[in-house]
Amino acid sequence: MANREANREVSFDIVERIGVITKNSTGWCKELNLVSWNGATPKYDIRDWNPDHSHMSRGVTLHEREMRVLFDLIKDRRSGAQPEEESANVGA
Repeated sequence: MANREANREVSFDIVERIGVITKNSTGWCKELNLVSWNGATPKYDIRDWNPDHSHMSRGVTLHEREMRVLFDLIKDRRSGAQPEEESANVGA
């Protein structure tokens, strides 16, 4: 079964390009986008893409709620606030 999973083609649709985080000298860019994987509900996605978005690296996908927690963690860190313990239980 693992072999079947490895051969499964993944489809994606970049629903919204939010922004470039960094650009590599090869032209690849680490981007934050809203991406629909295999026709599912779009999720926030952070990964490297080649210039024409036909190839990508491994990345991280986040649901809306997870992205809000990440945003709050970064905002709190910048303001010097202490993190809340509940953030670790985002999926609960």
